[in-house]
Amino acid sequence: MIKSLKFLFVGIIFGIVLVKSEAVSWYRIYEMFKFESFHMYGIIGSAVTTGVLLLLLSKQLKLKNIEDSLMRVPKKDNGLIRYIIGGTIFGLGWALSGACPGPMYILIGTGAFSVIIVILAALLGTFVYGILKNKLPH
Repeated sequence: MIKSLKFLFVGIIFGIVLVKSEAVSWYRIYEMFKFESFHMYGIIGSAVTTGVLLLLLSKQLKLKNIEDSLMRVPKKDNGLIRYIIGGTIFGLGWALSGACPGPMYILIGTGAFSVIIVILAALLGTFVYGILKNKLPH
């Protein structure tokens, strides 16, 4: 129970940071996809840099995850085409809806209840992928 509350607290803080940094702003996302502003690229770039540095630090300090095993990044299968296609579909969905999966829930918290339609569409897409997964080239 206490562990769940920790995750809830971190999630709330993360949501506040995303709202305050305007990372969930449809206008900021629109600017990014039109290459009119560096704002979102700066946020994404700093997140990637922070993630890399924290992974390197966790490797150096031999930190363990919640399952008490050493943190590591698993090797990915080769498959450049599937990553390009999947990334393109993800990017198109992000551009059309104005939100990627995490911030969709944050937008509900800000009162943008129309994003529920986007969440339902994302869930439907995930369901369809689950059905077609074995028939798709991997």
